Amino acid sequence: MDWSRIPSLAALRAFEALARHNSLSAAARDLNVTHAAIAQHLRALETHFGESLATRDGQTMKLTETGRDLADALGEGFGRIAEGVTDIMDRNAIRPITVTLTPSFAEAWLMPRMGQFWSQHPEVEVRLVPSMALANLRRDGIDLAIRFGNGDWPGNDVEPLAVSQFVVVAAPTYTKARTLDELGGLSAHDWFFSAAANEQRVWGKAIGVDFDKVGAQDMANNGMVLSAARAGLGLSIQSKALVAPDLDSGQLTTLYEGDPEGLGYYIVTRPGVLSPGARAFRAWLRKMAQAQV
Repeated sequence: MDWSRIPSLAALRAFEALARHNSLSAAARDLNVTHAAIAQHLRALETHFGESLATRDGQTMKLTETGRDLADALGEGFGRIAEGVTDIMDRNAIRPITVTLTPSFAEAWLMPRMGQFWSQHPEVEVRLVPSMALANLRRDGIDLAIRFGNGDWPGNDVEPLAVSQFVVVAAPTYTKARTLDELGGLSAHDWFFSAAANEQRVWGKAIGVDFDKVGAQDMANNGMVLSAARAGLGLSIQSKALVAPDLDSGQLTTLYEGDPEGLGYYIVTRPGVLSPGARAFRAWLRKMAQAQV
């Protein structure tokens, strides 16, 4: 490596903090240095590259195109350094693990089972981060993600997690139909979704329901969606595990079930060595999914 072509690591670290915070003052507080020190590092980097990296935009700093390129490279590079250091330090240590997952999966599948994991692994602290966003595992310090889709997340280790399928449900008072075909024009019906979920829309599109054309109503949470469906106000797509009691009691009926090929939940991890806690949690997820099959 030709270190003469690389600016000082202190300047690069300062710029990475500036890019994250979009503020000289916030970057200075983050690194426990002065505002002037961050500004000096920025000027040194701009001199090194021969072009502007950031400009003032009111009270914040706005990155130029070159600045964004540099910030992306530094974020990935420093993230990889942090990952390597953490892996070495944690090879023989149990530390808290961070798991990101969709709110729907947390509600319908994971939380009813988490007590079993905690009883089997009381030494592992699990921090659950429900989110619809696709986190950058390395940058955000995520040990394991549970994502919904077709498994196409390049740069990560991905394996399917065979869990409950989704179903289209409605109350018997809403329709006497027993299939989507019997419903006729889907756009003539009211569909309800939770604003804190996206699996249902992805799944519905895969079975041929285009909600950009059909339209649907978003509600604040899935509890409100289920209340609307039980009251006979319209249709919804739900995890079969979540609505099993309603189906058994006859409060809801299914109009479609069966997951499209390749679409489902996946365990996603960073390539390389997982911490002992993350390995234990992944093995437990596999076991619980297998027990459900």
